[in-house]
Amino acid sequence: MEKVILSPKFQVVIPRSVRELLNLKPGQQIQVIPYENRIEFIPLRSARELRGSLRGMSTDLTRDPDRL
Repeated sequence: MEKVILSPKFQVVIPRSVRELLNLKPGQQIQVIPYENRIEFIPLRSARELRGSLRGMSTDLTRDPDRL
């Protein structure tokens, strides 16, 4: 687990190991979400990058009898 320090300008540096693991690039947009008592950073990906990411996912589902 990595540790970062909040600067006087409220900035943080994402550690190199995390940047490389998530393939983050300079200028990339990241969504910031407060969740319970923590902050989550979610890298935004283009639709083109996400293409095929759900391949192989099962689409079988059980319908309620009163639904078509």
